[in-house]
Amino acid sequence: MTHHYSFVGGTEGPWRVIGCDTIVGAPLEAVPRLSVINAPALDLPDRGAWVLQGFTSNVRYAERHEINQLRAKQEGLGRAVSSCAALIPIRKNAAWWALSQDERRAVFETQSHHTEIGLDYLPQIARQLHHSRDLGEPFDFLTWFEFAPEHTAAFEALLVRLRASPEWTYIEREVDIRLVRDVPG
Repeated sequence: MTHHYSFVGGTEGPWRVIGCDTIVGAPLEAVPRLSVINAPALDLPDRGAWVLQGFTSNVRYAERHEINQLRAKQEGLGRAVSSCAALIPIRKNAAWWALSQDERRAVFETQSHHTEIGLDYLPQIARQLHHSRDLGEPFDFLTWFEFAPEHTAAFEALLVRLRASPEWTYIEREVDIRLVRDVPG
């Protein structure tokens, strides 16, 4: 089942932006707040300073045993303890998209061990991949991560490992947006 999401950067929303670092490529406009809405941007009354759209879909580069491992360890988003989040939009270069599906799989898993690395950080770090390329968006993927504050160091270690992999040689644009959810008090 596919679900369409809009990530709205602006002055409203439950997530407070505490950092917005451009890793490679063009930056995004700095905003103080972020909303994650399960709807296309066309359906939104307020579009903020920017909107990034994506949809959830089937897992594309994992094999059955990897999908089973992910499902067994992954916990859902929206956990009460997960007051920290990161939105990491990524665009890969033309060389990546010129590869065949099996060649991309080889870079993604055989060379980079993407799924294996991710499994090392479950269930502490929940994640959801959103596909954007087919929507004509400025990024190919939007990855949403949620975690408790005490797992921030583990999240940083996850990113270091992924960014050191051969897969990241194909990244032409990446922005790392860090967030905290305000706790009512």
